Amino acid sequence: MQFERRLDRKLVFSIIAAGILSFTGVVIETAMNVTFPSLMKEFSVSTALVQWITTGYLLVLAVVIPLSGYLKERFLMKRLFLTASGLFLLGTLLGRILQGAGTGIALPLMFNIIMDQAPLNRLGFMVGAGMLVCALAPAVGPSIGGYIVSLWGWRMIFWAVLPLLLLSFVLGGLSVRQSSDLRRPSFDAMGLLYLAVSFTCLLLGCTELGHGSITFTAALLFAGFLLALFLFRKEEKKLANQGKRPLLHMGALKNRPFVLGALGLSLLQFLCLALGFLLPCFSQIVTGENAFAAGCILLPGCLLGALFAPLSGRIYDRFGARRPVLLGSMFLILSMVLFNAALPFASTGILTVCYLFFAAGQGLSVGNILTYSLSVLDRSMKPDGNAICNTAQQLSGAVGTAVAAAIVSAAQTDGAGDFARATALGTAEALLVLLFLSLLQFLALFLSFRKEGRL
Repeated sequence: MQFERRLDRKLVFSIIAAGILSFTGVVIETAMNVTFPSLMKEFSVSTALVQWITTGYLLVLAVVIPLSGYLKERFLMKRLFLTASGLFLLGTLLGRILQGAGTGIALPLMFNIIMDQAPLNRLGFMVGAGMLVCALAPAVGPSIGGYIVSLWGWRMIFWAVLPLLLLSFVLGGLSVRQSSDLRRPSFDAMGLLYLAVSFTCLLLGCTELGHGSITFTAALLFAGFLLALFLFRKEEKKLANQGKRPLLHMGALKNRPFVLGALGLSLLQFLCLALGFLLPCFSQIVTGENAFAAGCILLPGCLLGALFAPLSGRIYDRFGARRPVLLGSMFLILSMVLFNAALPFASTGILTVCYLFFAAGQGLSVGNILTYSLSVLDRSMKPDGNAICNTAQQLSGAVGTAVAAAIVSAAQTDGAGDFARATALGTAEALLVLLFLSLLQFLALFLSFRKEGRL
């Protein structure tokens, strides 16, 4: 079909509708991190168990996002939007897993609408607006979550978003339109199964680390992760050789600069979600802050990061990727050094200041790493490279939460009854791990630029 790109009311409303779903998904994800101490006390569960509220959601997101290419070719955009809205509404009433499925459809859909329908001379602005939606959500989620928990309890978080979801449903139902022809590609069911098994084994294995050592069960789960990942790659190659559509084309993984760039992006997401778990929990359990004050630790930094979202692209256009990306990575390392140095006498104010440096590094680098990583690929590989990066980001975020929770949980188990002191010790150990990973993140990006010939 021939679609005329035009900036009209329907395009704006359809982007707003899909953006509300994506925004709400991330807001609830970050808001729930503040509720963990309350949930642990109310339901008498461990740190390792309660983190599955976030980890399970991100797991579903990581599994559903690779389906976006197939869904776009197979189903009408309006049907996809209504399905995402329905799943999110049901998830808000029944459970986080359905919310993850809804967000996994809505997030790629928002950018597909922009890429397919926005006028080419406004494309950069519209993509930037979409990125701003994703950047603002983590800024308001923890503080809103903490405020709601302090006044009305954690359940109100889900009820509070219902008006937004209903508004999104109405706007999208009236405005989302089709801009491309549909096909009937084959569905890679085995690839999806292998991917889901692989991701699940990895996250369960990370959770098992909360026992304080690598148990036989953990070793078995990590072996299952590697086996399922091997079978997934074999299945994708087989389908590609047969001329069928695999879930993900794996040719992008032959490009070394892309792989190193995607690794740097994934490690950044690991650091971000791990800190989003550690800092509010430390503030409430160790320093005795209420949920609202703990949630506000991340607010100034996230707002700073959101301000960088539209500016970082201009820095990229003027100076190229190397300067802003490596400078951002250096800020990440600096923030981890500050966290480790300040933790023994940390207050909410000190943690907030340290997080500003992390957010500055994230704002400088996150969008630019993705843009750079995709720029080194051939045009035919870019859509699959984008799907690989987005999937790896969600999975890495889930692993970051699981690993941080496992380290803290192991310390709490060995804490001899002093829960606050054990939590502080576990947080210190987790921050040391994050410092090492921030150094690894810089190394991956440095090597990516070097292999691509930009150093």
